[in-house]
Amino acid sequence: MHSGKTIFAQFIEQLPHREFSKCVARYHGNYRMRSFSCWDQFLCMAFAQLAGLDSLGDTVACLRTPDNKLYHLGIRGHVSKSTLAKANERRDWRIYEDFARHVIGIAQKLYVGETWSESLTHSVYAFDSSTIDLCLTLFPWAKFRKRKAAIKLHTLLDVVSQIPTVIHITIGKIHDVNLLDTLVYEAGAVYLIDRGYIDYARLYRLHCSQAYYVTRAKKNAKFRRMESRPVNRAAGIIRDQLVRLANPGMAENYPERLRRIVYIDPESGKRLVFLTNNFELPAETIAALYRSRWKVELFFKWIKQNLRIKAFFGTSANAVKTQIWIAITMYVLAAIMKKQMNLEAPLSKILLIFRIHSFEKTPLHDALYENGLLEKEAASCKQLSLFDF
Repeated sequence: MHSGKTIFAQFIEQLPHREFSKCVARYHGNYRMRSFSCWDQFLCMAFAQLAGLDSLGDTVACLRTPDNKLYHLGIRGHVSKSTLAKANERRDWRIYEDFARHVIGIAQKLYVGETWSESLTHSVYAFDSSTIDLCLTLFPWAKFRKRKAAIKLHTLLDVVSQIPTVIHITIGKIHDVNLLDTLVYEAGAVYLIDRGYIDYARLYRLHCSQAYYVTRAKKNAKFRRMESRPVNRAAGIIRDQLVRLANPGMAENYPERLRRIVYIDPESGKRLVFLTNNFELPAETIAALYRSRWKVELFFKWIKQNLRIKAFFGTSANAVKTQIWIAITMYVLAAIMKKQMNLEAPLSKILLIFRIHSFEKTPLHDALYENGLLEKEAASCKQLSLFDF
């Protein structure tokens, strides 16, 4: 039996501990700390994410059961419910935000050179938000409607790597379109945005940054046609036009021409109208680009199903943001490991291995490759037949 570090410790070992110490020092996280450091707090919350635990009590109970193994998980301080709750409430959440952003930067470097297609070598990003509902009684600071509280997770996702490059956490009242002001656009990159984000002054700023966008036109939008291009009806393209905004006020905010593409989805038969400032790519490529915007929706769905960002361990804004940023760090770390070790398994399967075998002292190599735990777990999940002899 392998007598080294546990699976959990080997997974966490991939994180840049020195950079974490810099983040802690930046915000004086360990000031007057006695026995429970920011790193201990991070490990406890990371364990809760990987183990799929839904409450602070479950986390502490699970960690305190094998007391002799806590040291091998990397946790040096005494774990108690009150200590962990106090740390989540009081220790600056920006420590974990800065650290998550650093880990995201590491992941981005691993995917440099990967492109959406051979014809499009620049980055492709999808920007969207997801609402997380909260109880107004417990989270009054996040009041959304009269009887409802909520926060929003605004994310700019790299479509190729599926790594979130920009994340903003706001209360539910903040309108999505305002978050476009926080983005720094990359020249030559393509930004996929839903029509709810359409603001022509903001789109013009994106255009002036020498970046491209693909979005859907609003139903009440009026245009003046300047030129019509040949279309491939077999590919679902009905119209490919160069237009200008017909409304004088809108035209003042966006004085340049736009490209309007009318597309019929062959599967659903739905009519979609796209707007873009890219006049070079084929109309079929524009439609395919917008279709890939749904990857950001799949990202939100995945993290809500596989990580703990809907049931929170604390009720303050600090505790909520701390938990979300640590969850994002775990997602990105799993993506880094998947890339570095050339794993074929999906992230959900990789996290399942850590969830089941966190305390085991099995080499990580054996746990993740085809001759190790990953293959055994896949086999163990097969349904037995009553008629096998």
